[in-house]
Amino acid sequence: MSPRSASVNEELRRRSRERLLQAAVELVGERGFDATTLGDIADRAGSARGLVSYYFPGKRQLVQSAVHRLMHRTLEEALEREPRTEDGRERMARAIDAVLGLARDRPVLMRQHMAGILQAEGFVQCPEQRRLAELLRETCERYGSRDVDADYPMLRALLMGAVFAALVPGVPMQVPVLRAELFKRYRLDWEMGVPPDAEAASGGTCDEDLSRFFATGSGNGPRRPDGQSK
Repeated sequence: MSPRSASVNEELRRRSRERLLQAAVELVGERGFDATTLGDIADRAGSARGLVSYYFPGKRQLVQSAVHRLMHRTLEEALEREPRTEDGRERMARAIDAVLGLARDRPVLMRQHMAGILQAEGFVQCPEQRRLAELLRETCERYGSRDVDADYPMLRALLMGAVFAALVPGVPMQVPVLRAELFKRYRLDWEMGVPPDAEAASGGTCDEDLSRFFATGSGNGPRRPDGQSK
């Protein structure tokens, strides 16, 4: 039997990594960070437990990469959904609603993510985080920013602050209130993006099936962290 080609090995590694990312998001969302072990994640992914350390230095790095994947794919879907638009203000509204929607629909997961960022190591620099940064920078550019290097960090900080405010135990702020403040800052009309009343009428946007964000097949699936189609 001839050995596998380098391209086949690369594809198998990619699929294995994707399964670990999906398993991490699912389990932390169900149980929380502390109650989820690397062994649990490997078992859910159908991977050997020793394989996890091949891709990730530890559990926190794995979970951050997994959440950043969920965030950037959610953002991609929001920006590219029909009717597609190049209008910078509409795209900014969609970006805000996508991030706030994750705080509303996946509070356990996003709370654990925010707690992880506040640890000493802060942001984990990974392909998923870089893709998220690219999308938010692009959103600022489409919106008409004249200084993206200043406006992108501000947008990121405002979104992180809004997510934190929505998730503070005991005193959370309501997502529509946070949305109104962000829309006011960016001079967006309430009807842009996905207004809360529209989401309520359609039953919300939380989809328990996350497989499309972590597709392991080939063809016209989700985009890789580098922005190329799989």
